[in-house]
Amino acid sequence: MAKEKKGIRLEHISKIYKDPKTKQDFYAVHDVSLNIEPGSFATLLGPSGCGKTTILRMIAGFESPDEGEIYLGDEAINALTPNKRDTAMVFQSYALLPHYNIFDNVSYGLKLRKMDKETIKKKVTDILGLVGLEGMEARMTNQLSGGQQQRVALARALVLEPGVLLFDEPLSNLDAKLRVTMRTEIRRIQQEAGITAVYVTHDQSEAMAISDKVIIMEKGVMAQMGTPQEIYYHPNSEFVADFIGEANFLKGKLKSVSGGVGHFDIAGGSADIQADGHAAGGEYTLVLRPEAAVVADSGQLPCKVVLSCFMGSYQNYHVMVGDALVRITDFNPKNKKIYKEGDQAFVKFDPSSVHIL
Repeated sequence: MAKEKKGIRLEHISKIYKDPKTKQDFYAVHDVSLNIEPGSFATLLGPSGCGKTTILRMIAGFESPDEGEIYLGDEAINALTPNKRDTAMVFQSYALLPHYNIFDNVSYGLKLRKMDKETIKKKVTDILGLVGLEGMEARMTNQLSGGQQQRVALARALVLEPGVLLFDEPLSNLDAKLRVTMRTEIRRIQQEAGITAVYVTHDQSEAMAISDKVIIMEKGVMAQMGTPQEIYYHPNSEFVADFIGEANFLKGKLKSVSGGVGHFDIAGGSADIQADGHAAGGEYTLVLRPEAAVVADSGQLPCKVVLSCFMGSYQNYHVMVGDALVRITDFNPKNKKIYKEGDQAFVKFDPSSVHIL
């Protein structure tokens, strides 16, 4: 689809706003540097107010950075107006023209570029095929479902053949089931078109499902950037571990290290965990994902079951390890021993599934 695959590079980007209450300046985005590869799908993920949408709007040209430079491919674009940038935006609200049919909505940008009618017709027909709306050119947008409106908005952006496609929480107006369908479609279309995409969401499962790289934002700074697997299995902070998926945090004292394996004392129990680069004698926080542990008759950490709840595909346990609450998701419980509330047991896990912060 795209004429040329272009990457995005941010070099020490900052955006300063004035707080309307205190009248004090504050950094909405502070000293963010990142590189998004051409043809890849990168997602800016984080809670409200973390700076993710501000970064997207600076790439699009709707906001100007107060510090730093943005590059599209090899071109510095800070001084370019939005219409001069080789980008297209898909908005949360779709921003469709209500009195136009699908064809006229999708062709609008091409007509502004003074393309001839035959070229416009071919481009619109091709792009509607890509987004699954072929044969619906004459349908008015107010007759469409939310998912169909989202496809029209996507087609309207793609038909311009931008170097980079920008998404501002495009699925937030859809119901949960349709969100899952549409995120899969967006990923398919992005890959078929071979276009670079930058996507903003606060939904961690959405980010995991569609991204080559996830950029987690916290209070205006980049907390971590990596593949979904890197961020899930090797978070660099409690904030990242807690934001992407569920996590249990256990305090452990590293008693000794031998051959890269550390012996930890943890709340009345002990475990040997890979501990390269960590010094004996230190106190560390250990990240244990709920699905990485089971409740068993023997294991590393003695515990007391305080919640045992059958959820169909898994048994949901809450157990106390010392004074720490640990959540455990034990999948496919049908033929397993089910522990009841009040039972004394152990938390058992593969040491390689524990991450040391």
